[in-house]
Amino acid sequence: MQARSYLLVFAGAVLPAALVAQATNPPPAATAAAMAAAPAASTSPVTDALRQMQQRYSRILVAAAEAMPAEKYTYRPTPAQMSFGQIQVHLANEGNDLLCSKVAGVPAPQRTAADSTLNKEQLIARLKDTFQFCEQAFAKLDDSKLSEPIQLFGPNPFTRAAAILITVGDWADHYSQEANYLRLNGVLPPTAQRRAM
Repeated sequence: MQARSYLLVFAGAVLPAALVAQATNPPPAATAAAMAAAPAASTSPVTDALRQMQQRYSRILVAAAEAMPAEKYTYRPTPAQMSFGQIQVHLANEGNDLLCSKVAGVPAPQRTAADSTLNKEQLIARLKDTFQFCEQAFAKLDDSKLSEPIQLFGPNPFTRAAAILITVGDWADHYSQEANYLRLNGVLPPTAQRRAM
C-alpha cells in the first residue's frame, strides 16, 4: 500500500516537469523537418473522401463489369432481382448521372438512357463515361455547402452531405451485388483477387 502511495506521489511530481520540458525544448531537427514536410490537413475532408471513393468504385465496378462473361449479363440469382446487365443500366442512369449531378449541383449529361438492350461492351463504355462525369462534377466540390438542402428523391429535401452518403452507399451496394453474382458464376470479384483494388 505504501509503495503505491510513493508511485502516485512520484508520478504527480515528475509528470508535470516532463511535460513542461517537452513543451519548452524544441524537437530534434529530423523530427522538425518531418513535421514541416507533412501535408496540411484537408479543409474539405468529406468531399475529398467522396472523390477518393469515386475513384475506387469507378475502378472496381468497371472491373466487375469486365469480369462477367457477356453471356452472363442476363444472369439473376432469383426472378425478383435485377440481372447483372440491369445493374449496369441502373448505375449508368440513376446511380451516376443522376446522383452525381445532384450532389455536385450541375446538370446531368443529355444522353439517351441506357437500357438492357445494350451489349456488354456498350454498357461498360457507358459506365466509364458516367464515372468520368462524376469525376468532373466532383472536381470543384468542397465542404462549404454540406448542409445545403437539395432535391434528390421525392418532395422532401436532403442535405448535400446526406446525398454524398447515399451516392457512396449506392456504389457499395451494387458492387456487393455484382461480387455475389460473379462468385455464383465461378468468377473471382476484383477486390478478392491477389492484388486488391
